[in-house]
Amino acid sequence: MPTIALVDDDRNILTSVSMTLESEGYRILTYTDGASALDGLTATPPDLAILDIKMPRMDGMELLRRLRQKSEVPVIFLTSKDEEIDELFGLKMGADDFIRKPFSQRLLVERVRAVLRRAGAREVTTPREEGSKAIERGQLMMDPERHTCTWDGRAVTLTVTEFLILQALAQRPGVVKSRNALMDAAYDDQVYVDDRTIDSHIKRLRKKFKAVDNAFDMIETLYGVGYRFKEA
Repeated sequence: MPTIALVDDDRNILTSVSMTLESEGYRILTYTDGASALDGLTATPPDLAILDIKMPRMDGMELLRRLRQKSEVPVIFLTSKDEEIDELFGLKMGADDFIRKPFSQRLLVERVRAVLRRAGAREVTTPREEGSKAIERGQLMMDPERHTCTWDGRAVTLTVTEFLILQALAQRPGVVKSRNALMDAAYDDQVYVDDRTIDSHIKRLRKKFKAVDNAFDMIETLYGVGYRFKEA
């Protein structure tokens, strides 16, 4: 029974979403503000966190920033904001998905299932053989079964989505992967994302690798085509 943390200052949303997810068999932890949620999520890590953006004491963006300092728990944002910059900023910080208010409960359930499947928090079909093998590409080492990634022996902590995108690129160095191909590799068929989402994940991947090696340049952009991992 996966545990889902729900953080929102709107008690009506807390009640309705909790009832919906509990009816689907999930265990729900609820918090009404970001500050109390940070303490709770640290003490009792969930399998997935659903965060509102606009909250008192600590908003969802700040909560995600602090969570990412110590945890890679999958995060879905609930937001009534329409500004595109919020979504892009959230993705750069490591959010896995966005759902805009008002939303249907069925849509929320399907997004939750999709993110949990990608995170391996629920029982899933057996992965394709090539997807489960360890990957070694020069200084890059990836172990899908353990969800570990290192560059030149130094650990690089990736979200599930970032790991799947990098895995798709590194499996075939030199081969260009379109944004659509990377979407297929990283997202469930029921989840819609646009090109900018993939671009944001690529930028975050580069930033993480440059943090351990400022000379990292293995992910190449082919403008108008897609991305590829450099051949050694």
